Amino acid sequence: MPSSSIAPCPACPPCSPGHRCAVYPSSSLTDAQWAVLEPMLPPPGNTTGRGGRPEKYCRRLILDAILYVVRGGIAWRQLPVEFPPASTVYGIFVRWVRAGVWQRIHDALRDRLRVRAGRDRCPTAAIVDSQTVPAADTVPGSRRGWDGGKRTNGVKRHIAVYVNGLLLAVMVTAASIQDRDAAHRLLAGLRGGFSTVRLVWGDGGYPGRLLGWAKSVLALQVEIIRRIPGACGFQVRPRVWVVERTFAWINKHRRCARAYENRPDHHEAVIHIAMIGLMTRRLART
Repeated sequence: MPSSSIAPCPACPPCSPGHRCAVYPSSSLTDAQWAVLEPMLPPPGNTTGRGGRPEKYCRRLILDAILYVVRGGIAWRQLPVEFPPASTVYGIFVRWVRAGVWQRIHDALRDRLRVRAGRDRCPTAAIVDSQTVPAADTVPGSRRGWDGGKRTNGVKRHIAVYVNGLLLAVMVTAASIQDRDAAHRLLAGLRGGFSTVRLVWGDGGYPGRLLGWAKSVLALQVEIIRRIPGACGFQVRPRVWVVERTFAWINKHRRCARAYENRPDHHEAVIHIAMIGLMTRRLART
């Protein structure tokens, strides 16, 4: 991890001159990124009529700490001393997972990027795929499984993306769950969030009764993109390469290269945070 340089935090209130932000080039928010994210954060509890004390640490510093963990893959308790206490940072992460904050921010950023690219906010097609990652000892045995094809003991991430690779839906299961079985829940969630989607592409892992079920129950047409017969080695297949690139974006964040979270919803939130960092960088360029 690169060394830090200490700079004043423009997000800290004037009454807190001691607050300072550590700038890590790969994870810390720039001023432009913070300008994009700040309006999307939930209001503090003490400003919504629910009582409570004012927040002790500035939110930009909290977000920098969470992005530092996701990008660097470290444990929460290994946060550098210039960040707030690990218990405070983790507590806010968990609180926002339960409130659905990370997904709401992610979806708002994705819609902004779609509109900026000249597309409609609501997609009409999606691509689905799964990825198996090994699980650390922090993941209980009841939430992991053995993937015989990948010879990996861990968890499986099932995602749906639109044609530019941005995330539409994510679901984390044990690695022993077959793609065609998990796809029922994934496609049902995709239909619930995006009523405009009509076409879904997938690889050879989604054959059989899934196609008829998706058409009759969800009004989704699922097209299977198969490998070229007789070909060996890696193949760049139409549409499928888009979702593989999304997995590469996610795996750049070391916290996502291996499963550490002991709850599936926490792992899904970490994936959303990784994509939030990517999308804010894109929006900040303009």
